[in-house]
Amino acid sequence: MNHKELAEEILKDVGGNENVVSLVHCATRLRFKLKDSAKANKAKLQNRDEVLSVVESGGQFQVVIGNIVAEIYQEIIQLGSFTEENENDDKTNEADHSSQDNKASITSKIFEVISGSFSPLIPALAGSGMIKALLTILTEVGWLSGESGTYLLLSSVSNAVFYFLPIFLGITISKQLGANPYVGGVIAAALFEPSYTGLLEESDVTSFLGIPVILADYSTSVFPIFIAIGIYALLEKLLKKVVYKDIQLFLVPMLALMIMLPLTVIIFGPFGTYVGGAISSAALWLIGESGLLSGILLGGLQPFLVIFGLHWGITPITLNNLATNGVDPIEALFACAVFSQAGIAFGIYLRSKNNRQLRALSGSTSITGLMAGITEPILYGLILRYKRTIPILIIAGGVGGALSGAVGVQMTSYVFHNIFSVAAYSPMVTHIISISLSFALAALLVVIFGFESKQGEADLDQALTGGEAQAPIKSNKHEDASQISIHSPLTGYVKPLRDVNDEAFSTEAMGKGLAIIPTNDELSAPVNGIVSAVFPTNHAIGITSDKGAEILIHIGIETVQLEGQFFQSYVHQGDRVKQGDKLMNVDVEEIQNEGYDLTTPIVITNSDKYSDLYETNQEKVQLNEPLFKLMT
Repeated sequence: MNHKELAEEILKDVGGNENVVSLVHCATRLRFKLKDSAKANKAKLQNRDEVLSVVESGGQFQVVIGNIVAEIYQEIIQLGSFTEENENDDKTNEADHSSQDNKASITSKIFEVISGSFSPLIPALAGSGMIKALLTILTEVGWLSGESGTYLLLSSVSNAVFYFLPIFLGITISKQLGANPYVGGVIAAALFEPSYTGLLEESDVTSFLGIPVILADYSTSVFPIFIAIGIYALLEKLLKKVVYKDIQLFLVPMLALMIMLPLTVIIFGPFGTYVGGAISSAALWLIGESGLLSGILLGGLQPFLVIFGLHWGITPITLNNLATNGVDPIEALFACAVFSQAGIAFGIYLRSKNNRQLRALSGSTSITGLMAGITEPILYGLILRYKRTIPILIIAGGVGGALSGAVGVQMTSYVFHNIFSVAAYSPMVTHIISISLSFALAALLVVIFGFESKQGEADLDQALTGGEAQAPIKSNKHEDASQISIHSPLTGYVKPLRDVNDEAFSTEAMGKGLAIIPTNDELSAPVNGIVSAVFPTNHAIGITSDKGAEILIHIGIETVQLEGQFFQSYVHQGDRVKQGDKLMNVDVEEIQNEGYDLTTPIVITNSDKYSDLYETNQEKVQLNEPLFKLMT
C-alpha cells in the first residue's frame, strides 16, 4: 500500500474529513483532533500493518505510524483539504469542538496544548540541538576554533530557535487555542525588538503609564509566553464579540497588541518566570536530594509518560533549566530510558531468528532509536505488544539512570537522545557509560529471559526453524493449551498477507494470516477439526479447529468466476478431518493458463481472540510443514 492509499484509509477510519477538526504530527504519530472520537474505527486502524498503535490522550486521537509520518501527514492534508490547524467558522463545528473539549479534563487540555505547541517545532529543535552537539565535538577535539567565522555562523543557526523560542511558541500556542497565530507571534516578538532590549540594557526597571515595570530577558523562556498567549486567546474572543464586524480586521489585533504587551511585561512575564523557576527548583531539589533515587525513577518510568503523552509537560521545565542554569539533569536521566528501549528492540532482534517480520521490525526500530532517539515504534510496536519486556525496560532504564543520577550527569543543550548527541552531556564519559549500560542490560535480559512466555518461544523455535517438520498433531492432549499449530495446506512460496492483491485480505479485514502461491495440486487440512464451509464453487474452504481457531483457505484471487472448474473437493460441510487429510485437488496449471492469480490466503478469521501469531521464516513451504502458531 503506497502512502496515498494509506492516507486515504486512515482518513476514512478516523471518520472522514468532516470529523476532523485539526491535524498535526510529531516524530512518529499523527495527532488528530476529532469532533466525535466515537466515529473513528479504532479497531480497524490498529489492525493495519502500517499502524503501530492508536492512542487517545490529551484530547487527541493519535495514530502511531513511525518514520513515514511526515509523508502520510502531507497526503492526508491534501486529501482532506484542511490545514494543520483547521479552524472552521461554521457554528456547528465550533459547537461540536466545544462539546468535545468540555468532556476533557483540565489536565488533558493543558497537556494537549503543550503537546500541540511543541510538536511542529520538533524538527527545528532537534536539528539545532544536533548542530550544538557537533560544534561541541569539533571544538573539543581542536578541529574548530570557537572564535572562527565558521563556528560563529553555525552557532548562530543552532541558537536561533532557542533564543527566539517565545516567538515560535507564540505562533504555535495561538494555533492550539484558536487565536490568530501571527498576532501571538508579534506579542512575543515585541520582547525582542530593539526598543525593548534597549531599555533592558540601561536598567532593569521602567514604567508604563506610571506603573512600574520590571524588565527581564525573555529569550529562551517558555512559561511566560504560555500564560500570555492563553490570556490573549481569551481576549481575542471577547473583542470579536464586542467589536463591530466590519472593523474587526484591524481593530481586534490593534487592541489585543496594545493590551497584551503591557500586561505581559507587567504581570504575565514576571509571574511566568516565577512559576517556571519554582517548578524547575522543585525538580532540581528532588534530584539534588537523591540523584540515585531520581535516576531510578526517571530512567525507569519515562516511557510511561510517553504512553500517556505527559512527557511534553517536562519539556518546558527542561528548557527553563537550560535557559536559567545552562544545564538540565532531567533529560540526562531520561536518556537512559531511550537507550533501554533501543536495547530491548536489539534483544528481540537477536532472539527472533525464526520470525522474519518481527526481526525486520525490531532491527530497524533499534537502529532508529540509537541513531535518532525516536523510540515510539519500539514502545508501541514491541514493548506493549510483548509485555514481558516491561519489567526489563524499567530495570535497564533504572540502572542506567541510577548511575547517571548518582554522578550528576546533565544535558548542556537541548538535543534528542541518540549516539550522535553524547557531546551535549556532562560529564560525557559517565553519560556514555550510563546509556551503554541501559542498552546492553536491556538487550542481555531479553536474550536471556525472552520477550514471550517460555513455552511460546520454545514452540516457535521448534515449529519455525525450517528444519524437520513438527509431527502432525494426533489429538488435543498432545498440544499445549496456550498455542495452536497451523500446518501448511499447500506446497508453495510464502507471501505476506499485506502483499495480496485483494483489499479484504491485505488490510486484514478478514483476519490475520499468510498467503501461499501453490506449486502443486493437493490441498490438505492444516489442523484437526470440522469442515465449517465448502463454497459451492469450491474455490474456498473453511475449517474450525478442535481448539476453536476458524481458518479460511481462499484459493486464488477472483477464482470464484471459474464457477468450480479445475477444483475437485473431497470433503463436505460438517465432515471431521485430521491434520494432513486431503481436502481438495486444484489444477494449478490450468487455473494459471486462464490468467488467474493463484495466491492463496490462509486466514484466521477470529484472530482477534489470540494474543499473537508466529509466522514461518521459510520462503517456500512443503505440504504439512508448520506454517504458523496462534498464542492464546
